[in-house]
Amino acid sequence: MNKNLEVILQEIKTVLEKINNEDVDNLVNEIVNANKIVVCGAGRVGMAIRGFAMRLGHMGYIAFTLGDSIVPSIGKGDLLIVASGSGETQTIFDLVQIAYKNGCNIAAITGNPDSRIGKLANTVVKLEAPSKTKAVDNFKSIQPMTTLNEQCLGLFFDGIVLQLMEETGETHDTMWARHSNLE
Repeated sequence: MNKNLEVILQEIKTVLEKINNEDVDNLVNEIVNANKIVVCGAGRVGMAIRGFAMRLGHMGYIAFTLGDSIVPSIGKGDLLIVASGSGETQTIFDLVQIAYKNGCNIAAITGNPDSRIGKLANTVVKLEAPSKTKAVDNFKSIQPMTTLNEQCLGLFFDGIVLQLMEETGETHDTMWARHSNLE
């Protein structure tokens, strides 16, 4: 077990160390300046980004996860954040096209900036983990399918939260004040 965990942690480190900080700063700027934010991703990627939307809400942003019954219309001044390892997931691409046609800013976290989704995005952060359609040269995960991408997304979003906290003055306590009390 310990050997597997060591390899997993090294794989995660390998992927996250390659992220371009300027691209991250652009994403943070988009978030800070958005009127409202909608996030989406398919499958396990969708689970990772759903947690991020929750944290954005804890920070006081007007944030929604696509699929929730209360997602409003989006347009100019709003931000759609999508995560897609391949950048080619058809259902996510269709949603990106709708947001694009409505003048919404689009941020994509993907391993394939040259994908259809990447080409429509205003901001792209490259998360270089093997995806279902794109291998990474000289790198193969021991984990099944796209597990590494999903793990890296969760940690990436937690890093974004910390950067947003630093830039906006949010604290652990101010965020707890916005946490659901219906538990």
